[in-house]
Amino acid sequence: MKMVGNYAAKRASDGASAAPRAKTVSDFMTKKLITFHPDDSLEDVMNKLLEHKISGAPVVNESNELVGVISEGDCLKVITKSKYHNTPQRAQRVGDYMAKEVVTTTPDRDIMLVAEDFLSKRIRRFPVLDGGRLVGQISQKDVMKAVLEMESQTW
Repeated sequence: MKMVGNYAAKRASDGASAAPRAKTVSDFMTKKLITFHPDDSLEDVMNKLLEHKISGAPVVNESNELVGVISEGDCLKVITKSKYHNTPQRAQRVGDYMAKEVVTTTPDRDIMLVAEDFLSKRIRRFPVLDGGRLVGQISQKDVMKAVLEMESQTW
């Protein structure tokens, strides 16, 4: 029997390269972050969120340790409540309205596991901590971009 072409898959011993490295959070996370401090005014936060077209950001203390996350949803709750009740806004601080229970991830976490976390936890962003320090943030958009860039490894 004569074969016209070589349809056999390459074997590892034929010089085929090893399986590609899994994509991790550090490959796609944002490293230059806009952060806030618990004493920042909510009005300043709202202006910065709008100016930079972001939906939220980490809140850090003087030691740059993560202490919470403030989102446009947190801000919207405050301003709509004051507008609805027609009450003047007092000087409101981030620390009074930020989410203090924050789900985080690490830079070495597999991007597909983070995608699963986004689906199961219904969170829009995860601060990325390395050794307890804030080193970045990964959003659903970052993960979507990562997954679209990935090539299928097996069929």
